[in-house]
Amino acid sequence: MSSSHQKISGQKIFGQQNSGQQINVRMAQMSDLTTLVEFNIAMARETEGKELDPDLLRKGVASALQSDDRGFYLIAEVGGKVAGQLMITREWSDWRNGFFWWIQSVYVHPNHRRQGIYRALDQRVKTLALEQCDVCGVRLYVDRSNQVAQQVYRQLGMSQSHYDLYEIEFGPLT
Repeated sequence: MSSSHQKISGQKIFGQQNSGQQINVRMAQMSDLTTLVEFNIAMARETEGKELDPDLLRKGVASALQSDDRGFYLIAEVGGKVAGQLMITREWSDWRNGFFWWIQSVYVHPNHRRQGIYRALDQRVKTLALEQCDVCGVRLYVDRSNQVAQQVYRQLGMSQSHYDLYEIEFGPLT
């Protein structure tokens, strides 16, 4: 099993002081399931105007939390309360003989925006990726109309790819 498929463990994995508050970034656990579902529903509604099926979403998040091969979630906490999240999934690149980590399901609670929450999550993703011997890069996709998010990603060192995304959606599985 490659190192990027090994469980990246540890409850509190990163601490950062920002705006006078401690931001702790940790691996999500099954006890975070309800919050992850709520945050995913809020994110889809806010960024894409989509209403997600809570039961199907709960199964999907639980599946990711239970299986290292499906990815992992990081949680950012402030004062012991969840302030933000993101999920990492993996894509194999035969051209590079390594994995790209895809950042997905990004959400920062409105009460905690512009306080360094996403920056702390992003820094932890990059640190974890660089610690692995088989991660060749980090990618994400963002809605073309989400200019605020695009600006944040540029400020954190990401650049727009020359690729466009195409898809066929078969609908949700049960």
